[in-house]
Amino acid sequence: MSVTVFIQGRNGVSRWQPGKRWLLLPILLLAAGTGIYQQNTERFESQQASVDKDRLVREQQKQQVLDLKNATESQLAMLVTHVARMQAKIARLEALGQQVAQNYQLEEQFDFSTEVGIGGPSDVGASIELGQLFDDMNALVSRIDNNNVQLSLLETVASNLHIDEERYISGQPINKGWLSSPFGLRNDPFNGRRTMHKGIDFAGKEGTEVVATAAGVVTWAGKMFGYGELVEIDHGNGLRTRYGHNKALSVTVGDVVAKGETIASMGSTGRSTGPHVHYEVLRGGQQIDPQKFVYRKAS
Repeated sequence: MSVTVFIQGRNGVSRWQPGKRWLLLPILLLAAGTGIYQQNTERFESQQASVDKDRLVREQQKQQVLDLKNATESQLAMLVTHVARMQAKIARLEALGQQVAQNYQLEEQFDFSTEVGIGGPSDVGASIELGQLFDDMNALVSRIDNNNVQLSLLETVASNLHIDEERYISGQPINKGWLSSPFGLRNDPFNGRRTMHKGIDFAGKEGTEVVATAAGVVTWAGKMFGYGELVEIDHGNGLRTRYGHNKALSVTVGDVVAKGETIASMGSTGRSTGPHVHYEVLRGGQQIDPQKFVYRKAS
């Protein structure tokens, strides 16, 4: 098969008949164009898939941000509520502390109504609402710290006041009975001689409860010559009390006893003529007249 091509030139129309190899050129061009188109199509589809994938990732990230925002807002709301409850509890605690201070007449030293002095720059880069919440939380922490310190000191002072009241020697060592022999010179009931009686005797029914006239630590609980079964209590500040001639003891050495606590039962052990308690008050190791302690009002 031959192909004749007519070409218009300056000198007229000329005829050109290509060889067979030129017949392959269109086919090659067509094939090349088809390959390029296919490559471009695949490249476009790949780019489109990448764009779609990026869009999907961005949508997922956007949803995650929204979920995080919603969760954060929910947590902040819960946190605000929690802070408000804590503030209410602290307010009640401050009111209680103020009342305790007033009861002990210490309101000038312990003022729970005064706002805690705080201050300083803030570097929190957040919204006004969140910044305000942080400020409230910081103020709350300061109030708690301040109240803890004041309550601790108040507890110490109140305990000391309570201890001082408990250590205040007053009243009789029995709840039932009568005074049978005062402090001072008397005729000895065994030999009739004039001797010094260094305590006060309270008579009563055998087994009657003997009580501590003040709080303290038991330094003797057992037999002592002349006293029979004896209890001795140290009240501090150089003061001690003794309770003699007991039938039985309810305490041991080292026990801490409260004012009015039962320490023994009345008896007639030792140098005694009948059921009674021999009561002494010692200052600096020397017996003094217990009468002023027996008849003075409790602190």
